[in-house]
Amino acid sequence: MRIVAFASGGDRSWGIVDEGKVLDLGSATGTATLGEVLRSGRLERALEASDDAPELELTDVQLDPPVVDPHKILCVGLNYADHIKEMGRPFPERPVVFTRYPDTMVGSGQPMVAPRNSSRFDYEGEFSIVIGKRGRHIAAQDALDHVLGYTLMNDGSLRDYQRHTPQFTPGKNFPRSGSLGPWIVTADEFGVVGSQRIATTLNGVTVQESRLDQLVFGVADLIAYLTEWTELEPGDVIATGTPGGVGDGRSPALYMSPGDVVSVEVEGIGTLTNSIVSET
Repeated sequence: MRIVAFASGGDRSWGIVDEGKVLDLGSATGTATLGEVLRSGRLERALEASDDAPELELTDVQLDPPVVDPHKILCVGLNYADHIKEMGRPFPERPVVFTRYPDTMVGSGQPMVAPRNSSRFDYEGEFSIVIGKRGRHIAAQDALDHVLGYTLMNDGSLRDYQRHTPQFTPGKNFPRSGSLGPWIVTADEFGVVGSQRIATTLNGVTVQESRLDQLVFGVADLIAYLTEWTELEPGDVIATGTPGGVGDGRSPALYMSPGDVVSVEVEGIGTLTNSIVSET
């Protein structure tokens, strides 16, 4: 199953994608967002309304981040071996974690905004986890039971601001500098996280390419570690890190600029595509 959030005719809603159609479950159930439904434990009940939900053409809606109101967006840095090497960093003993805010994210097809006070706007394609079941102190062997599904992120990064201090936060939280989507593929449909290909293209040229079995810390280990120190809630998003090939690790460096088009793809999920525009 593929779950989306979208805008149509000035209204925002959520639903599921079925053969090029969007079933508008928000309208059918009177619920505003997927996050609201997940946190209330009403997803299964909402899905029962799919037979009576209004149908929209997928091509007629604007996709939003599939969870527009997550309580937490937790991002993992330095989690692919090739990326660690290109950045000249030691292999981490524990996951390197930073946060992003919901207002930094746009949906697939919406423009990412290049801030006017930096020219070092880098792409980072990431495989991401969406939590479906609340938990704290989750053992690794139980972690997958807490996963709703998977989506994609472009963790747009302002490299100069990222390095102002040892904390990554300033470089990761410019408004509308990242993207999430195009939808959530539920864990049962996606299957085992294994050797699926992950790739990023910039203006049609592949700039990142790896496979999910190259993750240093996998899905279960990340959930187990994160819940040692925070409670994960339904709708929370965990970005698992980016492969090698980032623009900042190249010589000469390669950054995103207004007019560019960047796409992130993972086998079994689809493609997250955004243009780049200037901050006004």
